[in-house]
Amino acid sequence: MKIALVQSSPRLNRSNLSEVLELIEQNSDADVVVFPELSLSGYLLQDKLFEDAWNIDELEPLAQASTACDIVVGAAIWDGGKVYNSALYFSRGALVHLHHKNHLPTYGMFEEGRYFAAGSSIRSFNTPHGPAVMVVCEDLWHAATIDAIAKSEAQIVYVLAASPTRVFSDEGIAIEAQWDALLKATALLSHNYVVFVNRVGFEDGLGFWGGSRVITPSGEVEHRLELFKSAALKVELNHSLQKLGRYLAKNF
Repeated sequence: MKIALVQSSPRLNRSNLSEVLELIEQNSDADVVVFPELSLSGYLLQDKLFEDAWNIDELEPLAQASTACDIVVGAAIWDGGKVYNSALYFSRGALVHLHHKNHLPTYGMFEEGRYFAAGSSIRSFNTPHGPAVMVVCEDLWHAATIDAIAKSEAQIVYVLAASPTRVFSDEGIAIEAQWDALLKATALLSHNYVVFVNRVGFEDGLGFWGGSRVITPSGEVEHRLELFKSAALKVELNHSLQKLGRYLAKNF
């Protein structure tokens, strides 16, 4: 299974859709192309959110593009009269699954709870490449999320993020080390590959660090993108590692 991690730098307007479609075409030889959180919208929309949020039927070009490869993308989505910070999975010409971010950070530099409605569930869904689960950024910072992933039927975990850079030290960026620990714990406890795609670029004083990566079921960083740079990387997942992890969990 080949996955393309697309570490993009979205803008605060609707022009992101055309860029996302171009990037999908450039990486369509992958089985799945994965983008960051709010990659169709930008992060700090604030009051502009209700004007720029997408209706599902406006994303038909993504459904059409998914006839060539599966697509995982983040967007502000209208659903039932509310706007959600969502992850969408398109495959074979249709939207297969829609995940609304459960946990909305509203502290410090974050104001998501002021603008977005919160989702209430995390569940796996079927894809042509096996069952999967999607979560969005802050979702993974809650033990209940990792527990739900571990109990699900998922065989791969997609984590979409827009994580700002903060706390530099001689050892690097503190937030990167914290994310690394969370991603490895999720992989080890669920016995799954974890695909983490974080955005880059700047918005209104916030800088996003990138560092997208793939964690094996044994908790090792198998692939990692550079910090602070827009980039795309295609990787092959070794499903024998996943099968071994699940076998060991059940038998020892």
